[in-house]
Amino acid sequence: MAFLDDDFLLASGVAGDLYHRVAARQPIVDYHCHLSPRDIAEDRRFADLHEAWLAGDHYKWRAMRADGVPEDLITGTAPPHEKFRAWARTVPHTLRNPLFHWSHLELRRHFGIETLLEEATADATWQEANRLLASSDLSARGILRRFDVELVGTTDDPADQLDWHARIATAGLATRVVPTFRPDAAAGVARPDRLQAWARRLADVSGLATDTFAGLLGALARRHADFASAGCRASDHGLEYLTAAHATDAEAADVWRRALAGTPATREEADRFAARIVLHVARLNHAAGWLTQLHLGAFRDPNPALARRLGSDAGADTIGDARQGPGLFHFLATLADEDSLGRTVLYNINPADNALFATLPGSFQDGSAGGLIQWGSGWWFLDQERGMRDQMNTLSDMGLLSRFLGMVTDSRSFLSFPRHEYFRRILCDLLGGDVASGRLPDRRDWLDSLVIAVCSGNARAALGAVP
Repeated sequence: MAFLDDDFLLASGVAGDLYHRVAARQPIVDYHCHLSPRDIAEDRRFADLHEAWLAGDHYKWRAMRADGVPEDLITGTAPPHEKFRAWARTVPHTLRNPLFHWSHLELRRHFGIETLLEEATADATWQEANRLLASSDLSARGILRRFDVELVGTTDDPADQLDWHARIATAGLATRVVPTFRPDAAAGVARPDRLQAWARRLADVSGLATDTFAGLLGALARRHADFASAGCRASDHGLEYLTAAHATDAEAADVWRRALAGTPATREEADRFAARIVLHVARLNHAAGWLTQLHLGAFRDPNPALARRLGSDAGADTIGDARQGPGLFHFLATLADEDSLGRTVLYNINPADNALFATLPGSFQDGSAGGLIQWGSGWWFLDQERGMRDQMNTLSDMGLLSRFLGMVTDSRSFLSFPRHEYFRRILCDLLGGDVASGRLPDRRDWLDSLVIAVCSGNARAALGAVP
């Protein structure tokens, strides 16, 4: 079998049939990503392959540092072409890392470049990709069209104006682009210097005072309604963990007041305050019929020296080791007791938590909808072949794969959509392998329905991808 041929990752005839006949034809519903709505509104053209492919890609930055590449050639001031050449020199050293597959898939699917990337091919790859990037097919909107992207859920702060989304809504795009409500900044009571400026922004955009905790909740609710008017169907929350108890209103009011006055909250106070904010938004989501997404477990900026040099989101974060169960039990049980538990997706970053995240949803399903509470797709360090296979196998053992919402790119790059292909090939290989071994019957109607549901159908239903 040749590298990246038509049957890449597909080890059986059934797997190949399911992928080529069914999975490959499904639209992409990328309901959680970090694409820029401004880039879509302005139909951004990328100046070169570095700008489109390397700038902002902390996965590649991390690999380059591990390979001994100087920071100037990663996030520094070196010319874009030299940074790309540094990445090309790194690629042969990524054998068996998912970046090796992703990089060559992206070069093939976007640019038709089948040459293996290395230092010797860097200049030719650079020139050909840059030539094609000048075409409308590889503008921000052109890429959405080419990959049949039906829905994009961007990630947006409640203090964002949503002006770019308003422009997109009148642009006549075939792709539906909607904001996602990400209120993490509201929980920043341990960093008053950042929180004070954010609270002023929220007050300005909501038209409501945020100098009290009650005012904060009111402003978040106002923006929640504004996001709904802009087509929002989900919130997202990134936390190291949820605590097993949330702050009372009186406790939260005191923490908020002190933070606005410049006094940082303690770690315990900040954790309890964050849990209270997530509960508030989850209740709003239930009333609006939205999805609540919890991304849990990342340990941010463990290297203070690197964080001081490069700032956050520079590829230095890691898998955390926080205990996830108690806080999740409390969160879901509190909402269930109030009859406020709506569609919820739980994402873990630590594979040690796989069984917990697979089984916990089953304790809170209420029969009102299939897959009401879900374990989300392999996230961040787990969105590679082993992570995807482990996630789907464990979900199959302990839940219902057929109700799974499927893949999201969680990416800042428009060139990342081939990751959906990667996921779909792995899904079809799992099913095809089970048929080949006699673990599943060769019922193509059942298998086809499952593939369609996981690739696009379940996400379309949950997110309202089709108005």
